[in-house]
Amino acid sequence: MSQPQSSRFVAIGECMVELSVAGDGLYRRGFAGDTFNTAWHFARQAPAGWLAAYLTGLGTDEMSEEMLGFFMASGIETDAVRRIEGASPGLYMIHLKDGERSFSYWREMAAARRLAADEDHLAEVFERGDAFYFSGITLAILPPDGRDRLIRHLAVAKASGKMVAFDPNVRPRLWPDMATARRAVEAAARVSTHCLPSFDDERATFGDETSRETAARYRSVGVAEVVVKDGASAALVSWDGGREQVPAVPPAEIVDTTGAGDSFNAAYLAARLRGAGPVAATIAGHRLASRVVGGHGALVE
Repeated sequence: MSQPQSSRFVAIGECMVELSVAGDGLYRRGFAGDTFNTAWHFARQAPAGWLAAYLTGLGTDEMSEEMLGFFMASGIETDAVRRIEGASPGLYMIHLKDGERSFSYWREMAAARRLAADEDHLAEVFERGDAFYFSGITLAILPPDGRDRLIRHLAVAKASGKMVAFDPNVRPRLWPDMATARRAVEAAARVSTHCLPSFDDERATFGDETSRETAARYRSVGVAEVVVKDGASAALVSWDGGREQVPAVPPAEIVDTTGAGDSFNAAYLAARLRGAGPVAATIAGHRLASRVVGGHGALVE
């Protein structure tokens, strides 16, 4: 008897090698990245009948093989990964000073920058996918032709009735200038059904004065549902049926805020795909984010 075919949630972007401080002169290696973090959490929150997959680029070196093994061990499907001969993953290092984190990156030649370079590969991934998730970082690491190619496929997915979820996640250092970043974010929003911005980013990038202004701007370009996250403050969810402020869930203890927004997105989207309404899904997002900030790193069980 054949097994029923699962639906596929495809996150798109870059997973990097992470080096974090583990002692005097010692570093611990891990793997992380904004959309990968969401895929990892989605795999644990997934509704019945749904699988998480990750669309990225990896090389054929030993580190790429280890990262691929980590994907599989995390319950993430790897058939959407594009393998590129001679390439390798990007890397970043976490620095700690007086409890504050800063980062150094080595990603200019990362294989993930070529995740959208193969038209046939993209077409196959989008044909098999049922819901898609990407971010402003996904867009920022791609060359202009790859960015345009990805957005074109996302537009087709939206037109066919599939979920297309987008977190603008603007990181100015990844863009040549902020005008280019704003144009890319606006183009991505037009092909999205759900948008999950963070208010601090939107205020800095677009000059928004309130979360309502942020939500209205994304709704005006055709996004059906917007959740404006605002750290420990209430999130604003806006959809065709209404608009509501949803208070955050206070954590028992704040240990590390890394990946809080990524985990929120995973729980929110999983809840929506499970059939929960926008407000209930926002509460689910807050609950998972509250748990994640109580542990170390972005990938907290």
